Formats: sequence, structure tokens, C-alpha cells
Amino acid sequence: MAEDTIDAAIKAHNLKAGPSKTVGLFLQGGKDWSPTLYIRLVQDYGLESEVAQHLAATYGDKAFEVAKMASVTGKRWPIVGVRLVSEFPYIEAEVKYGIKEYACTAVDMISRRTRLAFLNVQAAEEALPRIVELMGKELNWDDHKKQEELETAKKFLYYEMGYKSRSEQLTDSSEISLLPSDIDRYKKRFHKFDADQKGFITIVDVQRVLENINIQMDENTLHEILNEVDLNKNGQVELNEFLQLMSAIQKGRVSGSRLAILMKTAEENLEGRVPIPVDRSCGGL
Repeated sequence: MAEDTIDAAIKAHNLKAGPSKTVGLFLQGGKDWSPTLYIRLVQDYGLESEVAQHLAATYGDKAFEVAKMASVTGKRWPIVGVRLVSEFPYIEAEVKYGIKEYACTAVDMISRRTRLAFLNVQAAEEALPRIVELMGKELNWDDHKKQEELETAKKFLYYEMGYKSRSEQLTDSSEISLLPSDIDRYKKRFHKFDADQKGFITIVDVQRVLENINIQMDENTLHEILNEVDLNKNGQVELNEFLQLMSAIQKGRVSGSRLAILMKTAEENLEGRVPIPVDRSCGGL
């Protein structure tokens, strides 16, 4: 892109250009990078494959420096690499590495160092307390400074990254304007979670479905996801609230709803499961 920009400027202003001085110049971390570098991170440090690929793509051969800072997870696998949020491959060690690279604010960390604020504003807010805690420890912040950084970063997410406007797009007065066929389709999706036909779903219902399709997600994250749609804040998502959400998505008033994405993914996984016949499996019962 930089080359294209310079070429366009030269052409537009009829400038004369000499030979490029940056052809073949490696970016930091590019000298010893290779497409299979992430495999060494997995094998040598015990990182998740997704995390290792992210680190290799982001930091190049400097990914090994980040891996050395990674905390032990306390699990059998991965051995190291505690995620900031479960849905994204960013790990706590990147905060420490960012400070080494002169990151001094939580806003810098969520926007420029990890890009979480641009990828998913809710995930960025979820990661903020831990990021501030890690930065406070490394930079010797007192409680007042930590609170100041937390509030500043939240204001950044709310007013500069559009979190406030998005949170106001779905209200308890939102109308449902869906075609009958769409209503039936979304009801079927909802009832895959509401197996008892209660008319609402809770975190327990979501956990049950996720276990059936072998998806792991921590309880705090699930609470956050449901809370985004729980308009009356009673700890459960009613069918009407779910239909309001889907209607708002169709109208373009809401985008990137984690619950909508999660439920669609779960539905596709459940419908894609093929029963395994046992009549020929060595005399299976």
C-alpha cells in the first residue's frame, strides 16, 4: 500500500523518482520468519496452534520473545499462553511485550497493540480489567491510576469505537418486523437451546448446547453475551427478546451480536451431525 501511494503521488505531480531504497527491507521480525514458524512455538513452548499462528503472523521471529513471557495456564494443554478473552488468540504476554515496546496506556493496548477494540468492542471491554491489572503491575500504577486508565479506556470504547451507540440500538421497545417464515426459522433456532420449551434460555441452556458440540466457553463470557440481549436484566433471554434481536439485525440496526453468531453456529453444528450407525460396528448393541 505504501508503494502504491508513493507511485500515485509521483504520477499525480509528475515527479521524478530514483530507485526504491526499501525494496527487500525487512520489517521488524521478518528476517527469520517462515510460514511454518508457528509450529516451533507450539512444539517448543506448548502454545495453542491458533495462538501460535497469531503470534507468528503478528510478531514474526519476535514471537519467541512473546512466548518466553507467556504465563503457565495450569492446564494439561495449552501449557502456556493465558488468553485475554476466550474468543480471540491474544494472550497476556502480549501486554507485557507491548510495555517493553513503550505502550503506556490501556487505550494503546486495546487499539494499537492488540487491535481488540477494532475487532470486537465487547471483547475489548471484557479484557480491559485484566489488561489494566497487568499494566499496573509492570508500570507500578497505584489504584487511582488504574481506575483512571480503566475509565479512559471505557470512554474510548463507548464514544470513539461506537460501543455506546451499539448498546442503545436494541431496547425493550424495539419492534419485531420479520416475515412469518423468518419468525418460524428463528423460533426453531431458539428452541434448540430452549429444549424444555420454557420460553426463555439461561446460561445453563447455552452451556448444555455448547457441550454437545464440543465448544468450550468460560461462564463469565457467556454471562456477558446473554446480558447484551437480556433487555429486562432478569438473567434470561426470552423468545421475544431474541426475535427483537434478529429483527434489529435484519434492519441493520445491530451488527456483530455475539449471541446471534453463537446460536447460528451451534444450530449449524447440531444439524450437521450425522448419527453413527452401530449395526455393523463389531456387533454393536
